[in-house]
Amino acid sequence: MKKAVIPALLLVAGLSVSLSSAQAADGAMLGNTCAGCHGTNGVSSGPASPTISALEKDTFVDMMNSFKSGDRPSTIMKRIADGYTDEEIAAMADFFASKPYKAADQKFDADKAAAGKKLHKDYCEKCHEENGTFDSDGSAILAGQWKTYLDYNLADFQAGDRPSPKKMAKKMKKMVGKHGVGSLEDLSNYYASQK
Repeated sequence: MKKAVIPALLLVAGLSVSLSSAQAADGAMLGNTCAGCHGTNGVSSGPASPTISALEKDTFVDMMNSFKSGDRPSTIMKRIADGYTDEEIAAMADFFASKPYKAADQKFDADKAAAGKKLHKDYCEKCHEENGTFDSDGSAILAGQWKTYLDYNLADFQAGDRPSPKKMAKKMKKMVGKHGVGSLEDLSNYYASQK
């Protein structure tokens, strides 16, 4: 009887390794379908699409689920997210989390970036840690994202077209109230300046 148990255990162990390898391969295969907009390995080469490499797994999953539910407005991402299962989204999240982040090489206004650095410190640093370079608790990476993408998203948050956490909405309202709507462009220039 012991002789039959050992091969069965080896078979189960082998299947587990095979499934893990297959899931990793599926994550890469599925992740590569995003390259048209988000670039190879999630490093965007276009101004309206964010870089999604190096995102924490939970951040990626939350974003995709927000697109699926319609909680996060989009032009095309809801239709794309609807096509994936939870397992496929998790596999893609693993794939992108394993890829290094690369900041966009872009022009920015140095004076506005300097003003934005102070605004970041005063209003954003608590959640968007390490000058926006760190993805913590779903805050995503802001530093080095395309300025056009940042401008669109900050405008959507400001207009209420994209929901934001209460804390962020309060901070943004306070910042714009004190520094004017131009402070949003100062922030986008600051994040765009980060390498």
